[in-house]
Amino acid sequence: MKLLWCWRCKMDVPMLDDDEFRKAKDLYSADFKKIKEDRFKPLLRYYYELTGFAETNPVAILHHKITLYGPPCKKCGKPYRTPVASFCAACGNIRPDENS
Repeated sequence: MKLLWCWRCKMDVPMLDDDEFRKAKDLYSADFKKIKEDRFKPLLRYYYELTGFAETNPVAILHHKITLYGPPCKKCGKPYRTPVASFCAACGNIRPDENS
């Protein structure tokens, strides 16, 4: 788990690593088989226990995965929107070509 800026939520949120996310995705999938009153409670509880963040939207957890985002911008520190983004959407900084 790592605290990162989420472009969709417009705030810093706990992002899950691949292993944490795999379990969250499994809980999300299993919850579709439950009645509506109990749906997604295990996922929301898992995320809270892992991060201490009381997320109320189970779908938001699905985009809180560290590897969906790029490295931090060297100018503003926010992560690039994707691992292959060529510029920072927050400040416009051009990302250096790592292959050069």
